[in-house]
Amino acid sequence: MPVSTAFGEALRGWRERATPRQVGLVAHGRRRAPGLRRSELAQLADTSVDYVVQLEQGRATSPSAQVVAALSRALRLAPDERDHLYRCANLLPPTGDVPREICPDARRLMDRLPERPVVILAADWTVLGWNAMWTAACGDPAAYDWPYDNFLAAAYLATDGRSAEETGPWPVRSPAGPEATETALVADLRATATTYPADARLAEMIDRMLAASPRFARLWTNGTVRPHAGQEKIIEHPAVGEIRLDCEVLMVPGADLKLLTMFALPGSDAAAKLGALRAGAAVQR
Repeated sequence: MPVSTAFGEALRGWRERATPRQVGLVAHGRRRAPGLRRSELAQLADTSVDYVVQLEQGRATSPSAQVVAALSRALRLAPDERDHLYRCANLLPPTGDVPREICPDARRLMDRLPERPVVILAADWTVLGWNAMWTAACGDPAAYDWPYDNFLAAAYLATDGRSAEETGPWPVRSPAGPEATETALVADLRATATTYPADARLAEMIDRMLAASPRFARLWTNGTVRPHAGQEKIIEHPAVGEIRLDCEVLMVPGADLKLLTMFALPGSDAAAKLGALRAGAAVQR
């Protein structure tokens, strides 16, 4: 049976088995069909109804590990059922620990984007690898000296009150502001903590951030669970000035890794500034 068909059949079967009460919803009125409505599953998994339809019909063939995790949580699947859903998506079921090694596919994907700043992150935002353009645009992560080599820990275990947008050698911020950025990051970390409840390193880091940062504790206790999506970024670069870049978070197929990359529209002022940084990086090699 094709992967997409197996995944769609399993997802539909578990959706039709579930009841609103089992997943924490209040049912209104009589239902013509058993189980959850697609709209209810989409709401619980923070995705679109159309995407749920595509998954069930086998038209969406490569759900990410984060999507599968969100659907598993929404349907309250047992561990063996969750693992089966991962395998139906041709993904490895989550183990006890967050994967913190760069797989060959992630390395190849980064190598295909030499003109963009790219960083590879574990699901818990631990920095694993980066390319020369990331160093040119955002500084060398090897010199960041972050606790746990982790982006969130750098902000919430800092003693100077800096935000998540001020953890590098120069600010990299979002037009949405630090509150929106940090809300999105903490919601993503909560999703990871739910997927890897037995990871001792992650649990220790979260406990330390809860104890050290009222800001993190406030965001953590609101209970939001949501995979992080890309946002526009503004780099306040000391050499070329402000650079406005689009940012996207790519999920590596078959591995729970994030590949965060930034890019500019061809012919834009930002593209010219990236070109200047690229030329400088080439000279330094």
